[in-house]
Amino acid sequence: MYKLLKTEGRAKKGEFHTPHGIIQTPVFMNVATVAAIKGALSTKDLKDVKCQVALSNTYHLHLRPGDKVIKRLGGLHKFMVWDRPILTDSGGFQVFSLTSLRKIKEEGVYFSSHIDGRKIFMGPEESMQIQSNIGSTIAMAFDECPPYPAERSYMEESVARTTRWLKRCKAELDRLNQLEDTVNPNQMLFGINQGGTYEDIRIEHAKVISEMDLDGYAVGGLAVGETHAEMYRILEEVVPYLPQNKPTYLMGVGTPENILESVERGIDFFDCVLPARNGRHGHVYTNRGKINLFNAKYELDERPIEEGCGCPTCTTYSRAYIRHLLKAKEMLGMRLCVLHNLYFFNTMMEEIRDALDHGNYAVYKKQKLEGFKQKEEE
Repeated sequence: MYKLLKTEGRAKKGEFHTPHGIIQTPVFMNVATVAAIKGALSTKDLKDVKCQVALSNTYHLHLRPGDKVIKRLGGLHKFMVWDRPILTDSGGFQVFSLTSLRKIKEEGVYFSSHIDGRKIFMGPEESMQIQSNIGSTIAMAFDECPPYPAERSYMEESVARTTRWLKRCKAELDRLNQLEDTVNPNQMLFGINQGGTYEDIRIEHAKVISEMDLDGYAVGGLAVGETHAEMYRILEEVVPYLPQNKPTYLMGVGTPENILESVERGIDFFDCVLPARNGRHGHVYTNRGKINLFNAKYELDERPIEEGCGCPTCTTYSRAYIRHLLKAKEMLGMRLCVLHNLYFFNTMMEEIRDALDHGNYAVYKKQKLEGFKQKEEE
């Protein structure tokens, strides 16, 4: 159940009640693709950096260790020792990124494993079965993520198929939730809006899937090559046609700037690999933009990554030390940067919720964006 608490324009603050706890929105989901955050973070670390939701990947977990293995071990929450919500994406994006290895049919997709080349089939029912075995809090519907750019005729066919697949996903998850041995009998389902940069296709699709009364709705197929301006335009056109009394999720987005702009356009849920990926390469986020700790100017810098930051990294270590670890290729360097970046993102989401609570989100957003444009003093 989603409870809308505050609005400012289209921006909204809410509470999403799930079988594994309440999610305060807007929220950034920390990406644990194979049931772990890259950068050697434990689930205890995730709590320390204020993570509310972990996002894991259906396709990858199906291949390794296998969703049936996870089910035998009691489900993903027990397996990775995480008692807060988990969202699993459907595997659709990964399958469709294997362009040379897959074949799309009405029943689903035939493809080859990127690990060992074995032939695999995944359709709506299979995706729901895998996610049911995993026992995630929120399952994502199996959809096609069309390429960018795509011809209008292809996009229309693709979106129509995604709608048919969504109906099959809903029916199958309803069936699975009734089974006696199901890991999570209250597993929730989010549908996905597609349509590329064709706003009329997007709007029509939003209207159709909104009638299905799902637990939440995602906007997919963005951040795949279009400009930021195009992405914001699509959000402005489409979000008003998705139910305001349900959470909206912008898949695979994004930078702090993307998040601030998208919250203003009515988005509740975000996920992105950037904080962890950039952290592993020594790129860390601050309120005055991103800095690269490999730069020589930090060799003798005894300050934390960001003054006043309460993360486990900044309260203990200096830029100089972290730079040394990164240069020496010590795993601890990557770990400390990822800890800081996830704390930065999750803290920004807290600030966003607080600003919405006080009715001054527009002011907060302006100040935050201006801060990002500033560069540190040399």
